Amino acid sequence: MSYWDHVKPVRRARAVAIDDMARAAGGLLDEGGVQALTVRALAGRMGVAPASLYSRVESADDLLDLALDHTLAHDADLQRRMEGTDLIGLYLAYYRHLRRHPWAPRVIGLRAPRGPAYLRLSERFCALLEDDGAADPLTTAYAMSNFVIGSAMTDPIVESERESPVDDEIAPVYARLHARHDPDAEAIVDAGLRALHGLPV
Repeated sequence: MSYWDHVKPVRRARAVAIDDMARAAGGLLDEGGVQALTVRALAGRMGVAPASLYSRVESADDLLDLALDHTLAHDADLQRRMEGTDLIGLYLAYYRHLRRHPWAPRVIGLRAPRGPAYLRLSERFCALLEDDGAADPLTTAYAMSNFVIGSAMTDPIVESERESPVDDEIAPVYARLHARHDPDAEAIVDAGLRALHGLPV
């Protein structure tokens, strides 16, 4: 269940602002990953009692939802790209966003994003694909999004991939191609997006 399925009404005049909670939660996640975000840790960061946060959210899962949406909504490059019509450019901006917030792909793997910023992004992906004449815009959007999320999640291994030897007796073709390959994570993502959308690579 998403935070947006059970938003708590504000019952206290001095209730903690949801936007402040989302911003502080995103900071904790950027600094220490998913394990760093607890209600107690966030309360300490904000200088309030945990009960103050529980008056606005049910659990740390709600905080993940809020942080995920807040960081997306405040990514200036991605928001600027959403105003244009370059689908591949928008997906690449989303990929760069996920690389800047390496906890985000993991959270998305656990909880479907349903906040307003993510809904606007999904809407833009679908609208651009529909405008491009995609036979099934939603399936294509899911395929491209899942590819970007997975690529961002595995991005740390790209740097070491070049240095990892390939046994040419077991995989001779792979070894030959690997020996002359210069991995560029974003170029690989760009090529994959184009292939998924049926564009020249």
